[in-house]
Amino acid sequence: MGAGRTVLVTGVSRDLGRTFARSLAADPGVDRVIGVDVIPPRGDLGDVTFVRADIRTPVIAKVIAKEDVDTVVHMSVIATPGSAGGRGTMKELNVIGTMQLLAACQKSEQVRRLVVKSSTIAYGASSRDPAMFTEEMQPRRPARTGYAKDVIEVEGYVRGFGRRRPDVQVALLRCANVIGPRIVSPLTSYLRLPVIPTVLGFDPRMQFLHESDLYRVLQHAVLSDVAGTFNVAGDGPLMLSQTLRRMGRPSVPVPGIAFGGLGAALKSARLADLSPELVAFLTYGRGVDTTRMRTVLGFEPRMSTAEALHEFVETLPPAPRRSERVLAALADRLPAVDAGGEVPASERRSPRLSVAGGDSG
Repeated sequence: MGAGRTVLVTGVSRDLGRTFARSLAADPGVDRVIGVDVIPPRGDLGDVTFVRADIRTPVIAKVIAKEDVDTVVHMSVIATPGSAGGRGTMKELNVIGTMQLLAACQKSEQVRRLVVKSSTIAYGASSRDPAMFTEEMQPRRPARTGYAKDVIEVEGYVRGFGRRRPDVQVALLRCANVIGPRIVSPLTSYLRLPVIPTVLGFDPRMQFLHESDLYRVLQHAVLSDVAGTFNVAGDGPLMLSQTLRRMGRPSVPVPGIAFGGLGAALKSARLADLSPELVAFLTYGRGVDTTRMRTVLGFEPRMSTAEALHEFVETLPPAPRRSERVLAALADRLPAVDAGGEVPASERRSPRLSVAGGDSG
């Protein structure tokens, strides 16, 4: 495919989609960028043409046809039910929206390339995981609920589309956890807590992708002719303990059985959402092999996992002075743990976290 293409980007009402669409519109290899979402973006779209449309409805096919779109970038698979208006709406946006978008692409004679932003959450996180997942591997424990299940369903529909339209080049990007100064996600909200709870007895591996490298890999995928599934992450995984030391944040180990109650307290305080997928990740971690990203896709992130974390940390305000008090208060409310690491039945209660002022650090 040559230069001068017309690209449709979904999900531009959110910062990630808006920022990417705007940077893509400045690329000389792109003639036009059409941004689509159900609500207008809050920030400046630059040279991007915004079309208010719901990808859950057949109207998206009319937009693709009218604008002579030849490349589609799907960024509307969202991780947080709160931002979507609840889990039901989130699933509709993720799964039904993807199905309608793919149906529209299938009908179009102009569409020749599809780029889908997916997530390494597709691999899950469990005690049976390999040290590093390659793109051919399957999750050891398939997701049954939440964002992870949505991602797996979305990827299944994308693969089906690829079989039905072999003339369309499909690039599926499984991105590691994206971090950066402007990123708001379950993981970044967790890392911004003034006191960070960890799962007692576990030290999970983590890989990060800096937000600037996310935009770069999406743009690279748009302008490339390469198709396939690719893990995308910065070099060098870090253990959670290393991450917290580099951040200089106080932490408190919490028995796994108590994490549910802690998560409910943090969610009610609007500080963080410890979803089952995030708790599994904070317990077992996840590592992905990025060989194909370099050798086949031809992309190299500018920032390693450690460098992406460093820039994220540089934007964080110092932990509030009350952190030690919060840490002590939380520790006092945790269930007791015996010498074998078990919580006695009489002590199996959920911890309560009291954070005055709602400051997320």
